[in-house]
Amino acid sequence: MAKAQRGAPTQKKKKEIGFPYKFRRLQEKPLRRSESDRPRLLGKYEQNVRPWLLKEFGYKNPFEVPRVEKVVLNIGLGEALKTPKLLEQAFESLGNITGQRPVVTRAKKSIATFKLREGMKIGCMVTLRGPRMWEFLDRLLTVALPRTRDFRGVSRKAFDGRGNYTLGIRELLIFPEVDIEKLDKVPGMNICVHTSAKTDEEGRALLTQLGVPFRAA
Repeated sequence: MAKAQRGAPTQKKKKEIGFPYKFRRLQEKPLRRSESDRPRLLGKYEQNVRPWLLKEFGYKNPFEVPRVEKVVLNIGLGEALKTPKLLEQAFESLGNITGQRPVVTRAKKSIATFKLREGMKIGCMVTLRGPRMWEFLDRLLTVALPRTRDFRGVSRKAFDGRGNYTLGIRELLIFPEVDIEKLDKVPGMNICVHTSAKTDEEGRALLTQLGVPFRAA
């Protein structure tokens, strides 16, 4: 085969667009919400939780009262290296749960022991803020967690020392949006609730008042 001539236009590599899924609750443009459409949990925080925290901890400035800033959902799939279909199924499930398009996560380092190369797809994640964040937390506390088998509450010790809390979900089937018939393997998920609290005590008080069912011990 003859070599390409110098100065000849080279073919550009097509940009990878990811998985072509359209989620039923995904909105391309932000919706204008009225007062009646505000998330229920946000109203509870403003009317009950924030005044209680202000009195309990004696904050001098109302802006010091802890609040939930964002919620990060992450699914890690080491099996996706051999079975890419599992990543596509997890991607679609996470999008249906959150109503927001996930981002595919890639390996940052190469590890020969696990046959992992830098840049390989190993999972997906979503970062929720604003109304979607409050709506997801409401569904998590009132619908998903009570569907967990033999549920006795969540751990009180899963804080990082700065008021942020991480919750591990073993099976995505606790969310009604997930269709088990479309999954070859049921994945788990990590949910990290980022707060503006400066200590674990303040973060735990915030989440307790919002309705997080912590275990007694």
